[in-house]
Amino acid sequence: MAETKDQEAVPAPPRNVRVIMLGLMITMMLAMLDNLIVGTAMPTIVGELGGLNHLAWVVTAYTLAIAVSTPLWGKFGDLYGRKGIFMSSIVVFLIGSALSGMAQDMGQLIAFRAVQGLGGGGLIVGVMAIIGDLVPPRERGRYQGMMAAVMGIATIGGPLVGGTITDHLGWRWAFYINLPLGAVSLFVISTVLHLPKKRIKARVDYTGAALLSIGLTALVLVTSWGGTEYDWGSAQIVGLAVLGAASLAAFGWAETRAAEPIIPLRIFRNGNFTLMNMIGFIVGFVMFGGVTFLPLFQQSVQGASATNSGLLLLPMMLPVMVVSLFVGRAVTKTGRYRIYPIVGGAALIAGLYLLSTMDTDTSRLTSGLYMAVMGAGLGFMIQMSMLVGQNSLEMRDMGAGSSTITLTRTIGGSFGVALMGAIFSSRVADTMAEETGPAGEKAVGGGQLTPELIEKLPTHIKEGYLSAVSNGTHQVFLWGTAVAALAFLASWFVKEVPLRGAAPAKDDSGPAGDAGPGSAQAEAEAPVKV
Repeated sequence: MAETKDQEAVPAPPRNVRVIMLGLMITMMLAMLDNLIVGTAMPTIVGELGGLNHLAWVVTAYTLAIAVSTPLWGKFGDLYGRKGIFMSSIVVFLIGSALSGMAQDMGQLIAFRAVQGLGGGGLIVGVMAIIGDLVPPRERGRYQGMMAAVMGIATIGGPLVGGTITDHLGWRWAFYINLPLGAVSLFVISTVLHLPKKRIKARVDYTGAALLSIGLTALVLVTSWGGTEYDWGSAQIVGLAVLGAASLAAFGWAETRAAEPIIPLRIFRNGNFTLMNMIGFIVGFVMFGGVTFLPLFQQSVQGASATNSGLLLLPMMLPVMVVSLFVGRAVTKTGRYRIYPIVGGAALIAGLYLLSTMDTDTSRLTSGLYMAVMGAGLGFMIQMSMLVGQNSLEMRDMGAGSSTITLTRTIGGSFGVALMGAIFSSRVADTMAEETGPAGEKAVGGGQLTPELIEKLPTHIKEGYLSAVSNGTHQVFLWGTAVAALAFLASWFVKEVPLRGAAPAKDDSGPAGDAGPGSAQAEAEAPVKV
């Protein structure tokens, strides 16, 4: 039986795949570490450059540029070749990093962070798409542990690295540190990674790109400004929401008419791919919400130090790494995966519900155990969304599909932080008004207090504030439980479609061992449609 072009694009993993993975993981680390390191350095940056009223834009400009550019990098990789486009995104990211480190005022820093974000949009999607090109889904699970470890190291180590760099080298090195790491990644990718060169003659979908950029920009601004810069019901937020919805609707219409759409709508005809995007959105929603509000509860109510804030998330991130490693190896060995999103959804619901029961008397040990349950749920689901989603794609759509999954998770995180933040702030304000009255609200000032400042509050105001934070946390995770239930429900509709690629060598005696690249079974399994 003759092989199709898509099957030829999924060869057996190259012998040097581990060296290639090293370069890819360094790049992934760059993308994940950046905001965490910079966030730690922000007080020092503001102290030198001023512009406190524009502080939020240092993060918003970066996030916005990533959201807008992610689908474009993915599609360009499909059209013009993965390697060159990926290396270009690294170069843009490094240029933005160097310029950010040289910024002389807050305006320059915001502009250069946008440049950095434009490159950053291609980093993670490039990593995922290249892995999709190199490693068949059946064997991809064995590398999941590496990706989960990078995520955990970035989350835990980011604040530690950021604080150390800022204290000993100065805040500019929070950006300059990217340069040597990026250089290593570029060297490894350029010398070791070999992918087929291709260039598809097609007109770039500029209309779709413009409409998608406007829609994503409006939605990111809604989630960034809602409840902070402007009230949720204000004309600005409502106007942005309407603009975003209208632009995305027009984008969907335009994509049906484009020769090479930025996001081919045909990929959503695959049931598994659509479900994985839904699950990825929900995972981003609850994960980023949890990462935001768990340290707040630990610092405010439990009196934990903010100095090593990354370590506060260790009880959650360690199970994410361990479970992801276990699931990856199990998927590679058996080729089965449907059970893991279901188990993960159940564990995620349990963990979020347990976290919603925390109050002012909850010990750190107890909250750590609750976080571990949530982390285990995330470990079952995080990598599955990308693995199953990519297995549902034809090779020509690997970049666009990978960027879509990455984008939905990112947008889910933005919505999670924004909506959970609104719920939290509302509950804290209501509780403070009930228990302490105007005096308590004035003493707190509507902001988060450090453990040191909390200890200096009058006793009744302190108790009211701790109760308010506890109640706010309760509401956040209770709503998170409801959202996670949707992911659990969606997981039951995932179909167990055989993973493309070869089974491990030790299984050669069985039927699975016959599914090597180029075999009749492999040909029957790729591309897969549901």
